[in-house]
Amino acid sequence: MDWDKLRVFHAVAEAGSFTHAGDVLNLSQSAVSRQISALEDVLQVPLFHRHARGLILTEQGETLHKTVREVFSKLEMTQTLLTESKEKAAGRLRVTTTTGFGNCWLMPRLHKFMEANPEIDICLILEDNDLDLGMREADVAVRMHAPRQPDLIQRHLADFNLPIFAAPQYIERHGIPSSLEDIKNHQLVLFGEHHPPVAHINWLADAGQVSSHTRPARLEVNSMAAMASAIAAGLGIGSIPSYAASKFPDLVQILPEITTPTVDAYFVYPEELRSSKRVAVFRDFLMSELGIR
Repeated sequence: MDWDKLRVFHAVAEAGSFTHAGDVLNLSQSAVSRQISALEDVLQVPLFHRHARGLILTEQGETLHKTVREVFSKLEMTQTLLTESKEKAAGRLRVTTTTGFGNCWLMPRLHKFMEANPEIDICLILEDNDLDLGMREADVAVRMHAPRQPDLIQRHLADFNLPIFAAPQYIERHGIPSSLEDIKNHQLVLFGEHHPPVAHINWLADAGQVSSHTRPARLEVNSMAAMASAIAAGLGIGSIPSYAASKFPDLVQILPEITTPTVDAYFVYPEELRSSKRVAVFRDFLMSELGIR
């Protein structure tokens, strides 16, 4: 298999059309089409289904795409490591984490890292679903759970509690619950999406319940930062990490004597980046800001 043809195949598979792949490769649509046809002739299998709205990979094309994508990801990572300065950390670092942690905890502190490391450019990808670090969708991640992929290096960063909060204006109107059982008489702000960013974010819906029925939410919102804003606006009682509540110093912690669930945060990166200076300095920055020695 000719390397140039595989490069063209990778571009077409990613773009979904000859035209878009040609734009990426600076080739004409006809040149891209000829390269794909030549590769199909060599392999003696069709790689794409052609139709009016674009291209769809065949089963054989999917198999080849998976392998070629892995190869290109490894090459990109190798190129990054080879070009990284031996003297100091430099280059682009793609960091992914949840929208709540990224907006509420990391963003207000990121200027410290950027001032201390002027030759590192940050690409921050806020996504509540896990990106595939092995496939180079990001370089490093701060995740609110232990990594599920066995080939990733992990460093436990912190345990974040999920205290219960309410705004002074809510308390003035509705009072303070005297117990977890009493929360059934109050309005709840919950995370309303099928893939919550942290475990136990909606634990209040079941806490202190005698029956198996969960408490309905007065408001559901699919953003932890928005949950904090809603609680601060007096729309209801909610349980969020302290880093999400920190933007609203007037919030009152409800039932502080109650033991609440915790969220485990991990710094995660692939084995190939073990020796990367950019990764090391970013890890050290996180640990310093979290008070880890």
